[in-house]
Amino acid sequence: MEKIVIAGGNRLEGEIKVNGAKNAVLPILAATILNGGRNIIHNCPDLKDVSASLQILAYIGCKVERQGTTIIVDSSNIKDYHIPEHLMREMRSSVIFLGSIISRCRKAVLSYPGGCEIGPRPIDLHLKSLRQLQIKINEAHGYIYCDANKIEANDINLNFPSVGATENLMLAAVMAEGTTIVRNVAKEPEIIDLQDYLNAMGAKISGAGTSVIKIEGVSKLHDVEHTVIPDRIVASTYLSAAAITGGDIKITNVNAEHIQAVLAAFKECGCKIYIEEDSIALSRTSKLQPVDVIRTLPHPGFPTDMQAPMMSVLTLANGTSIISETIFENRFKHVEELMRMGADIMVDGRVAVIRGVPKLTGASVNAMDLRGGAALVIAGLAAEGMTTIECIHHIDRGYEKIEEKLRTLGADIKRVN
Repeated sequence: MEKIVIAGGNRLEGEIKVNGAKNAVLPILAATILNGGRNIIHNCPDLKDVSASLQILAYIGCKVERQGTTIIVDSSNIKDYHIPEHLMREMRSSVIFLGSIISRCRKAVLSYPGGCEIGPRPIDLHLKSLRQLQIKINEAHGYIYCDANKIEANDINLNFPSVGATENLMLAAVMAEGTTIVRNVAKEPEIIDLQDYLNAMGAKISGAGTSVIKIEGVSKLHDVEHTVIPDRIVASTYLSAAAITGGDIKITNVNAEHIQAVLAAFKECGCKIYIEEDSIALSRTSKLQPVDVIRTLPHPGFPTDMQAPMMSVLTLANGTSIISETIFENRFKHVEELMRMGADIMVDGRVAVIRGVPKLTGASVNAMDLRGGAALVIAGLAAEGMTTIECIHHIDRGYEKIEEKLRTLGADIKRVN
């Protein structure tokens, strides 16, 4: 079993390039099913979740080829609309294939998805919304069975601005009969990237980035070439590494508009931020300051995916900070592991109170989920002594060779068996 071992205390310095966004490339890979043709996708990260998506595409009959950071998918000969349980359980976001398969095949059979156990991600919102497109859905024995003689446009209002439900509706309605209006949708940058991708293959979608998306059904789609947006969570994680170590780094291939809420939190912590066209520099020379309250919210609020890495930074702040997790109910699993390293954190339901301590100390800890694992890496960079992180397969789901990237900035970090 692989582990990450960190000798903490090094100040990070240098420049690093951010890879393509995991949360953008996954729905785009699902969308390759739609056009029945050739899809060329650039800036694709090398992640376990991406590999899992490619396995699903290959299973249903797509020809998949990877050339460095470019993935080519030929979906001309789809032979199956069923995704078996062992593939669906590889990642939580695998349910995104539901909308594209039902749109292309008019049938779909999927098991319930797997992935990080960070609390319920109820797919009932996905299913309720898809039913409003006249898709017949039955659930039995852990599987979802979908059937649609035709997909009919409708006006749909989401109870919550779910990213996954928004994406599934876009994929399902792209070739529906008529115009679908979806209100209270997610506004994340990854939704805009999916819209851009679909429109490049001939779809007629507008409104991504606002609370209302309009999808005019089309009869066919064509070949497409697209470059995935940068990963805002990866960018924010590396900025956290600089903040906690009192470092001075520059990250390139990043859109600062995508992480304004995170940058505001870093500034409150006492970090200096310098923004250029496609780069962000962060430096810290003074003591870390606490943040009054961070409340995770749908975009453009503070992203739930950055809650754990930011908590690691705040463990060394000169005072008390509060984090309120409003998106997922079980996303504080990293707290116990941080406390093993000397952090002073109290959790009450979905609220964590972080009292800053003078130092963290290295320990043997477990990555309980993707972003919690990243938080432990961040903490280990600043801790005295050696930190050993196990269960790093979670980290590999969302971070491409994290130890190699951090070594280029001066971290003493390695992956060992």
